[in-house]
Amino acid sequence: MILLNKSGWEVAGGVASILVLGGIAAWLLLRRRPTPEELEWLRRQLLVQSGRLVDGMLLDICEMTADDGRALTLLLFNYRIGGVDYECSQDITTMTAALDKTQIRVGFPCSVRYQPGNPQNSIVIAEGWSGLRAGLPQFPHFDDPEPLDTTHLKKAGNGE
Repeated sequence: MILLNKSGWEVAGGVASILVLGGIAAWLLLRRRPTPEELEWLRRQLLVQSGRLVDGMLLDICEMTADDGRALTLLLFNYRIGGVDYECSQDITTMTAALDKTQIRVGFPCSVRYQPGNPQNSIVIAEGWSGLRAGLPQFPHFDDPEPLDTTHLKKAGNGE
C-alpha cells in the first residue's frame, strides 16, 4: 500500500470546501420558507408591476369551503388574448377587508393583468390596484333635432 503525502494547502482547501458545502446545506435546511400567502402576495405584486392589461368580463363571485374548513371567496373572470379564451379564478379572501363585495358587479367588464409569457397567470384585484369598474361607460347625450324635420339636411345653395 502506498501512502500519498498531502501538502498543508491541499488539506486546508479540502477542509474549507467541506465547511462551505456544510454551511450551504445547513442554510438550505434551516432557512425560513415563504408561506403560501406570502407567495400569492409576491405573485400579485409581480403582476401589478410588470403585467400587461387586457379587457375581461366578470363571470361570478362565489364563496366555498376549502378542504381545511376555511371559507374562500373566489372571483371568476374570463378574457381573450391572441384569439385564445382564458377563464380564471382569483382567491380574494384575504382582500375582502379592503374590498366591498357589494361593489363587484357580475357581468360587467373589467381590466385583467396577466403575465406576457404565461397568460393564465392573471389577476383582477391586488393591493393598490383594481381592475373592477364602477359601471358601464357613459356617453354624453346630445339632443337630436326632430326626426321629421329635414331642413338641416338641405343644401344651403339651392335657394330653398
